[in-house]
Amino acid sequence: MPGLTAPASYSDEPPRHPALKVNSKEPFNAEPHRSALVSSYITPVDLFYKRNHGPIPIVDDLSRYSVSITGLVNKQIHLSMAEIRSLPKYDVTATLQCAGNRRTAMSKVRKVRGVGWDISALGNATWGGAKLSDVLELVGIPKLSSVTSLGGKHVEFVSVDRCKEEKGGPYKASIPLKQATDPDADVLLAYEMNGETLNRDHGYPLRVVVPGVIGARSVKWLDSINIIKEECQGFFMQKDYKMFPPSVDWDNINWSTRRPQMDFPVQSAICTLEDVDVIKEGKARIAGYAVSGGGRGIERVDISVDGGKTWVEAHRYQKSNVPYISDGPQSDKWAWVLFEATLDIPANAEIVAKAVDSAANVQPENVADIWNLRGILNTSWHRIKIQNSSCVGRSKM
Repeated sequence: MPGLTAPASYSDEPPRHPALKVNSKEPFNAEPHRSALVSSYITPVDLFYKRNHGPIPIVDDLSRYSVSITGLVNKQIHLSMAEIRSLPKYDVTATLQCAGNRRTAMSKVRKVRGVGWDISALGNATWGGAKLSDVLELVGIPKLSSVTSLGGKHVEFVSVDRCKEEKGGPYKASIPLKQATDPDADVLLAYEMNGETLNRDHGYPLRVVVPGVIGARSVKWLDSINIIKEECQGFFMQKDYKMFPPSVDWDNINWSTRRPQMDFPVQSAICTLEDVDVIKEGKARIAGYAVSGGGRGIERVDISVDGGKTWVEAHRYQKSNVPYISDGPQSDKWAWVLFEATLDIPANAEIVAKAVDSAANVQPENVADIWNLRGILNTSWHRIKIQNSSCVGRSKM
């Protein structure tokens, strides 16, 4: 499109932070070390996970860039960045999480396909931009609409990004119109991240942010918005990011039997320790994150040091000097909660974390029970096996 282009090669990629763990170089997919996640409530831009499907688009001339809104509407328009910025600006603090977060652990049960992510394929940022509900009013779609006068029921986002899964076509995804037109759903056309202009990795000059939903629906490098009758038929809606039972494999899969995944389930992970770690017996600080989709808060985070036989409730927090209350008016409903607990760690402990959200959803105990061939939504209890430093090396005496 004029002003924004998708390169055919990886020769002009942006610089990245050297601390990132690179899981795929081309396309570039990387995550921070887990300990960086709990260093601050808002994730620094440079340490926010990078999820890409092709070379990073390049802005040639921002003055020529525009987003078209087409499809089942009475009036089709093109909006420049200046026109989008002229709309009321909102700041929304929201956690984006890749559906493949914690895929590596699931792959240890049985091999899965996809980028191998540890526990850091998520981040929490304050996104700034125009609400999609305001933008859609410009083409005659009132707020809180479920269907347009011409029969549109879904809003499709099409990227400039080109990817092999779409046979060289653009990345695209959709959400229901009733979600897109609900001001309280806080869906944004975002041009800022943590108070700064978006960088290239995160969608410059304009991206969609759909809070509470898997990151695959928050399309970057926005080209067009299409109002359509049925949900998007793109690869990443119809042949990826769907949840299948453990009995389904690549020989018997039928993609049409499952709906595209939207909200992410309740999730938590420990960030201050590796999955197998060595520490001394005695007190240790256990800290991590917990988050749930759909705007549901975190009601409780439980920590065990004996593999789940007994539990201690962790302290939960978001912003400094503001007590966190699940679904409370001062809490960020789309954002993660950080947790911590200082516990006595016995010899050869198995430390476990599990979260409960405000709808009483709880993480499943075992990853094998939720294994699926694409390795998505590993929300099982996060387990840490401890080898005490006083015991390490004794077997060689």
